[in-house]
Amino acid sequence: MDTTCFSESIYNLIPSDWKEPPHRPRYISIFKTSIKDNMQKHKMAMKSMGPPKVEVPSPKDFLKKHSKEKTLPPKKMFDRNEPRKPPVPLRTDHPVMGIQSEKNFVNTNAADVIMGVAKKPKPIYVDKRTGDKHDLETSGLVPKYINKKDYGVTPEYICKRNEEVKKAQEEYDNYIQENLRKTAMKRLSDEEREAVLQGLKKNWEEVHKEFQSLSVFIDSIPKKIRKQKLEEEMKQLEHDISIIEKHKIIYIANK
Repeated sequence: MDTTCFSESIYNLIPSDWKEPPHRPRYISIFKTSIKDNMQKHKMAMKSMGPPKVEVPSPKDFLKKHSKEKTLPPKKMFDRNEPRKPPVPLRTDHPVMGIQSEKNFVNTNAADVIMGVAKKPKPIYVDKRTGDKHDLETSGLVPKYINKKDYGVTPEYICKRNEEVKKAQEEYDNYIQENLRKTAMKRLSDEEREAVLQGLKKNWEEVHKEFQSLSVFIDSIPKKIRKQKLEEEMKQLEHDISIIEKHKIIYIANK
């Protein structure tokens, strides 16, 4: 039977004790303690113990009478011979009348219009059937940028930057080549290989002679350590001799 389906049951008629659902825990911010500490830290920041430590004014610098009054500019001597403004015209003075010009302004204006260059209409475009007009030059429909002299030419600052990048790349490549040249492996010649081999064999003979001179009974710790050291040296020398004899061509890496 499906438990999710609520069907009628006789057990539902039995009264049951109602249990109050538990309350969810109250939300407490994780930053509460840090905020309280910060408030306590800066709460008394502007208070001080006792009067503030300021410089005491000198008794000689007391406030004097009229010390804060504004000072007036120095007086100027009045000069009666100084030039004055022109006098006001009298009532009996009349302006010059009757001056006429012989210029025919109508004919002059007509000649200027006839001989002048016709004003070109401003290019516009209409984007709606209602006749809304807009400026054609600033609309982006006119290809004016491709007609410029410097259109398609790489700017000077980009050329300069490309040259700097190319120069830096060349310097980096030269640095890498120099490091590779310094760390290149060197091949041993036959004479050097033979000299190294003879030197290893001579060292092995010396170590072997020293090993043979040890006492038969190894009854102390220093003797055991000495014997182990000589055995390790002989083993390493035998390993090096076998590698050099096995390989005819040997390369040495420069550190």
